[in-house]
Amino acid sequence: MLSAEVFEIAGRRVWIGVFWQEKIQGITFSLDREQFERNVERLSGFLRRRGVDLDLAREGSNYPALVRDVIIGKVDNADVLDELSFEGLTPFEGRVYEWLTKNVKRGDIITYGNLAKALGTSPRAIGGAMRRNPYPIVVPCHRVVAKDGIGYYTPRLDEKVFLLKIEGVEGWTSSKLTS
Repeated sequence: MLSAEVFEIAGRRVWIGVFWQEKIQGITFSLDREQFERNVERLSGFLRRRGVDLDLAREGSNYPALVRDVIIGKVDNADVLDELSFEGLTPFEGRVYEWLTKNVKRGDIITYGNLAKALGTSPRAIGGAMRRNPYPIVVPCHRVVAKDGIGYYTPRLDEKVFLLKIEGVEGWTSSKLTS
């Protein structure tokens, strides 16, 4: 199923969509309705290529509100890990996402290099895992930054900036890589 809702957060409209069956199969969000629809298509295609059995019927659930509550800091990211299905992930991706979610808290950041060092891998492998993250916001890939700036974000950098600002991570949101 797909549950989708729009919320007002920090003066912005935020579209949140959650694919789910028994647990959350994937999350997408956007600050723009048209981009949100593209994100839904991109995520559903990605999940299907990964062998996740999706039902594209739209049905309401509490999941979009749960994701909103993570954004605004009402719910800790790690408290939502048990709600994620982890379907279609490689063991490496699962290990990265779990470590990141449990160890990099709201208001903090970590570089690709330091995350790689913590997990005994390469920054490039971490970057790939972040790009493929089907659970943005809950698995806080927006908190992973480059050593010399904010880094990149899929699909749009302005969404990473928005999330970091809400979390009070102002210094990284004005870095040279945001333009």
